[in-house]
Amino acid sequence: MSAASIPVERTVRPFFVPTLAKQCWIFMIGSALFALGSAPGFGSWAGAEIPNLCYFIGALFFTTAGFIQLFLSGAVSVPVNYAPGRMVRAEWLAASTQSFGTLMFNISTTAAITAKSIKAQEHFVWNPDAGGSVAFLVSGVLAFVAYSHSARSWDLGKRAWWAVAINFVGCVAFAYSAAGAYILPSGSAANDSLANNGTFIGALCFFFASFLVLPAWDRSKKALGGDPR
Repeated sequence: MSAASIPVERTVRPFFVPTLAKQCWIFMIGSALFALGSAPGFGSWAGAEIPNLCYFIGALFFTTAGFIQLFLSGAVSVPVNYAPGRMVRAEWLAASTQSFGTLMFNISTTAAITAKSIKAQEHFVWNPDAGGSVAFLVSGVLAFVAYSHSARSWDLGKRAWWAVAINFVGCVAFAYSAAGAYILPSGSAANDSLANNGTFIGALCFFFASFLVLPAWDRSKKALGGDPR
């Protein structure tokens, strides 16, 4: 038998298998779309429809990445040596809360494309947007709790810590954005500048937080002989 005819065993990873790399890339794409939609001056140049479409598509990427994160977050609970005997894991809580927030963004971004009346904008755009932002803020706090269970709460030397910290800043920025987007009786936002800038800053934070934990980034650092922390 010639060497060319010897079967070569290959490991094929199905496209739909959830991985950390896919989670990061999908979240980065969604964040880039949110950043584009809220970029300074972009709305004035492109009109309201294009930014709303960016948010709508970006929210779909957010939701996909959120489900992958929830899948990878592991067991819901762990045994403890005190009543009631088990405790819900902070990492799972952070992932599930964030996933809920992404679903709220799906509702708000979809409604933003179709809502015409002030009442519809309030109930189907701002309300779920605010709910999603609060869910992101809670998930950001829980991410710090989960990180502190396996490492020091304040650790500037670790990329993982920076990823959690930058993600939290993004969550705060989204919360400010939701406050600025509050629908006034006139139908306009309470503070357009705060709404857009908060979304823009938050999206950039989510992009870089995902980039910091991207496995491919680890491999490139190792290849260059750098510290892969």
